[in-house]
Amino acid sequence: MTRKFMIAAAMATAAMAAPVLTAPAASAKTVMVGGAAMLPSRNIVENAVNSADHTTLVAAVKAAGLVDTLSGPGPFTVFAPTNAAFAKLPAGTVDTLLLPENKPMLTKVLTYHVVPGKVTAAKLIAMIKKGKGSAKLTTVAGGTLTASMMGKTVMLTDEKGGMAHVTQADVMQKNGVIHVTDAVSLPN
Repeated sequence: MTRKFMIAAAMATAAMAAPVLTAPAASAKTVMVGGAAMLPSRNIVENAVNSADHTTLVAAVKAAGLVDTLSGPGPFTVFAPTNAAFAKLPAGTVDTLLLPENKPMLTKVLTYHVVPGKVTAAKLIAMIKKGKGSAKLTTVAGGTLTASMMGKTVMLTDEKGGMAHVTQADVMQKNGVIHVTDAVSLPN
């Protein structure tokens, strides 16, 4: 099996086991991200390519060969770092990750931002409350993101101790939900 197929199969299997939240159609609304309308009738990739704030993420998804996977039925929850989030990484990191020989590492970093199922902000906050202040999210990459609250803001702590804040939640997609973040989360 090819690596791309194995990732797609793992995502599909994980998505089947994940709880799926379905919002009533009347509550689906169009929001703006990066100066573009994020239409709930489009999938994650179809919307992301229009966001001026996510050009680095889109380039990385293309370089990793994940376009077809993230265009699939899902559902997926994507914690989507902005261009400014990628710019916070040490100089040269993004360019290095985009090299063809580093595709496995790029794929691991990107799939670390994806959780199977459709986890809305309300669901995530409920999970944090149930977990007495934190919730462990298993990513498609097989790692763990820890969600907690910082005031009224959801904060993600990655396996290396880095923190990302959700700056825009519940950007509904045909195949899941995007939560915009201000930092890139890194797996072990």
